Amino acid sequence: MENHQLYGLADMREKLSERGYKITPQRKEILRIFEEHGGHMSAEDVYGLLRGNDSEIGLATVYRALDLLSELGILVRMDFGDGCARYELNTADPKVHHHHHLICLKCKKVIEFEEDLLDELEADIANKSGFEIVNHEVKFFGYCSECRARSSDE
Repeated sequence: MENHQLYGLADMREKLSERGYKITPQRKEILRIFEEHGGHMSAEDVYGLLRGNDSEIGLATVYRALDLLSELGILVRMDFGDGCARYELNTADPKVHHHHHLICLKCKKVIEFEEDLLDELEADIANKSGFEIVNHEVKFFGYCSECRARSSDE
């Protein structure tokens, strides 16, 4: 599956202005962090990167910006079952399925899995139920190769 970035700075400005918001320097800086570092970042991760760049953006501002950017569809908010919301740029065409995630229960690493194996299942569900499926999300929980290797060494 090909991913195409839907939201850059120009798109962000448009989405914000459509809803009556401005592109503040803080929002611009937070979007830049996602463009440079990729996704699966918590508010604390973003805040840490900002602090590393000598930014004076506070953690409360990061939380507010992440909430707004995910509400507008610029970021995707994900919950991996550990009580910590993570975000990534909304890079997939909404008509195409999003990638899936492999989540290590030990080190909490999140690995993206691009292959979509559920098309037949979706078609079967839609045919039997009359339900129009527009997307799905799959999370696999287990142990990454590094944690498995460390466990076998112990």
